Amino acid sequence: MSSSGRLPIIGVMGSGKKVHGELADELGAWIANAGYNLLTGGGAGEMKSVSESFFNVEDRAGRVIGIIPGDASGGSYSRRQYYPNDYVEIPIYTHLPQTGYAGMQVGSRNHINVLSSDIVIALPGTKGTSAEVCLALRYGRPVIALLGERFKIPGLPPEVQVAKTVEEVAAWIEDLEPKPLPTSCRLKKVTPPSEILGPDF
Repeated sequence: MSSSGRLPIIGVMGSGKKVHGELADELGAWIANAGYNLLTGGGAGEMKSVSESFFNVEDRAGRVIGIIPGDASGGSYSRRQYYPNDYVEIPIYTHLPQTGYAGMQVGSRNHINVLSSDIVIALPGTKGTSAEVCLALRYGRPVIALLGERFKIPGLPPEVQVAKTVEEVAAWIEDLEPKPLPTSCRLKKVTPPSEILGPDF
């Protein structure tokens, strides 16, 4: 628990399509048992897998928070199909539709995902996950990638540490210096994935 008395939030970012099974399952259960809240983008794939394993831990203190994409153009609101997944307990509906590499733009909920998280953990993913990692660096959030191999997130910035096991992630979190809850942040210059991988990314 933080010095303010609230449970810290761990944001888990990863693919909305591909499921990497054991990594996400083990991570979700660990986050729940460690007493954190879990935040994801509220969709399928890694987001659903980590949320399900978190949700199924009995007597947990934390909750599953989902930041839901939507569209408010044209005078009406519509949320993205298949959102939120069945394990989201606190859905936060947004009017922000942009995903993928456009996830670094102001019309993406990725900014909310990262800014609402005290710690960011990235699972295997593609453009959207890369964008979230870059935003975590920009906003000064502690971020680690649970991948095994760096290439599982294309364009992963070199300054991001890669862990192969949940135990390594837990040790990394334990070593973080206690920090006050963020009230403001200073933006950092971060090289976007497109400049690392080229314009076709």
